[in-house]
Amino acid sequence: MDLAFLTPLCERPGPWASVYVDASRLAGSTAEERSSEALGVQRALACSGADEATCHAVRMAVDELWHSPEPVGRAFFATGGEVVLDPPLSTAPPGTSARWAALPHTTPLLDLAGEEPLWLVADTGEPDAAEVAEALTRRQAETRAEFVVLVGDDKECAAVRDRLPAALRVRHGTGGLESFAAARGRGEGAAEGVPALVEAAREHRISELLVRAGGAEACRQVWVGSVPDQIGVRRADVLALGARDAFPGRADDALMLCAAASGAGALSLSGPPGALAALLHPPH
Repeated sequence: MDLAFLTPLCERPGPWASVYVDASRLAGSTAEERSSEALGVQRALACSGADEATCHAVRMAVDELWHSPEPVGRAFFATGGEVVLDPPLSTAPPGTSARWAALPHTTPLLDLAGEEPLWLVADTGEPDAAEVAEALTRRQAETRAEFVVLVGDDKECAAVRDRLPAALRVRHGTGGLESFAAARGRGEGAAEGVPALVEAAREHRISELLVRAGGAEACRQVWVGSVPDQIGVRRADVLALGARDAFPGRADDALMLCAAASGAGALSLSGPPGALAALLHPPH
């Protein structure tokens, strides 16, 4: 996904209200029910510590949503009493949610606002091809991924592919995934895990961020300053970069903001939870 549309979020220090509205759930609802939905969002933000002006701005934006055709939903990112960005969603979120945090919670946009198909990824470097195929088939049924991508040795990929249902569309490597596997194999041009990605983000070396939904590292706490590349694993790291103060935030959201600010892209991967990763630009 091209993250250029997130640029307005890189220009404000926050904290941020991040709201995802499931408009499909209220299709055909009454005006009272829709008003109650907007009020619920306002109250949820207020309970999380959001300022009154921002709570009011978001409530008004959600109210306005019901006066236009919106079959799926919309995301709202607000700070300082203003809705800064409100991208439409191409996939309905799992219910309406509201969050108040130091960083805008943009990671769900990779799955909810993208027009690209969902890819299910598997590393075939496992001893039993039948077990890999069984796990893939089960995961595809859960996620409804449109493609299954096999990354690894040609012979191992073929062994797994031959055991998958004929209806599944299978590819051996694709785009950033294939490039990442190749770069990792060479030992250069790829980074994996929060500490390595934080260092790459500070150096503006991330070319494409790879986010695997459900991974524990996505929720890992990092520290951020007032600009996107003020990011560190420890609070002291951010202060050493010249930040006047540092705030805790989710690793995936911090890295998404860094990627957007530096012109990088991002790709959502569906598969077994794993580390955050990235393709890197060569060092300067």
